[in-house]
Amino acid sequence: MPHARSFDTPGDQRVLISGCGITGPVLALFLRSCGYEPVLYEGREEPDDAAGSFINLGPNGRSVLESLGIADEVLSAGEPTTRLVFANHRGRTIGRNPERTTVIKRGLLNKGLRDAAEKAGVPVEFGKRVTGVEQHGPGGVTARFADGTTADGALLIGADGINSATRRAVFPEAPEPSFTQGIGSGGFARTRGAGEADGVLRMVFGLRGFFGYQVLPGGEVYWFENHTEPEEPARGWAASITDEQWREELVRRHAADHRVIAGILRATEGPIGRWPLYDLPSLPSWHRRNVCLMGDAAHAISPHLGQGAALGMEDAVVLAKCLRDEADPQRAFAAFERIRRPRVEGLVERARRTGGHMTPNGPVGRAMRDLMLPFFLRLSLKSADDVYGYRVPWDTPHRVAAR
Repeated sequence: MPHARSFDTPGDQRVLISGCGITGPVLALFLRSCGYEPVLYEGREEPDDAAGSFINLGPNGRSVLESLGIADEVLSAGEPTTRLVFANHRGRTIGRNPERTTVIKRGLLNKGLRDAAEKAGVPVEFGKRVTGVEQHGPGGVTARFADGTTADGALLIGADGINSATRRAVFPEAPEPSFTQGIGSGGFARTRGAGEADGVLRMVFGLRGFFGYQVLPGGEVYWFENHTEPEEPARGWAASITDEQWREELVRRHAADHRVIAGILRATEGPIGRWPLYDLPSLPSWHRRNVCLMGDAAHAISPHLGQGAALGMEDAVVLAKCLRDEADPQRAFAAFERIRRPRVEGLVERARRTGGHMTPNGPVGRAMRDLMLPFFLRLSLKSADDVYGYRVPWDTPHRVAAR
């Protein structure tokens, strides 16, 4: 079993974690298990367990939760995805691959992880958006929050997403998120016209957008849509249009595609998520003295590989191992970045390339895609193990490579 850290002075073990989404609670659980006293600070005023769309969590993410002993409980709100089936805009199947992910609503995953952290004794405070950070000598930090309060700790970890307030406070020179020339949407529908609940995530290469959906037991359909948009939308764009207006825009966009898409869109219940797709340019450093960034705050990835949450979970176990094994936090942060940077930056670039290939132009490009997709899917099975097969054993020193 991993050893617990010993600390020279009281307070050395207090770690402030900004962000209580997915990555923050996972880190808190690992740190708690090796003697640290993490506290989670969330910028939202209160939990919103209905927020967001859904994710497909890969086996590399699940393995992190298994190391904590919480995988079955946290993922019980999800369903397995066992196969991917690809179709062209007419609905003709052009490829299929085995799959081994768990589809789960993001809000329910957030809730499960937050509940697990609180059950382990980790305090969670809401309404705590970081507005400033003061660092004190070799071992101390004060976080200032928008509500006028402060918190003191030995370390501050920024796990507060692509628009990280921690990153902006500590790394004002860091590049801003980069628009990937794509728009994403997602929602939940109920319709009998989408097929049976068979564990299949169906992907349709539409003429003007990419549409994916999975039917779950009980008849609910989880769906997402991505399409190219050369110009970055203005700030506040998503709130400037209604769900009904956006639904009709998507129906028009996919009017020439297989009718199942329009059927799912028209049967959608509740809000329809819509968001510009961003990733984060490479940062010169993820850490500065007593502060370290992780997850999307350090290396946000566009959604085309379905790896954002899993990479954040991998970060959590690696960072916790480094802090467990290294007496000097700065050495721990440096080791964490050295271990993680090559993997995550390679996948960020791969996701961006994948997004650019989803809707080829013209009938010749589409015909070539339909012809070559089975070949590329066979190749992807070989490279998928580099993504899904990545494991970070918790009970080995951090210097032992992941496998």
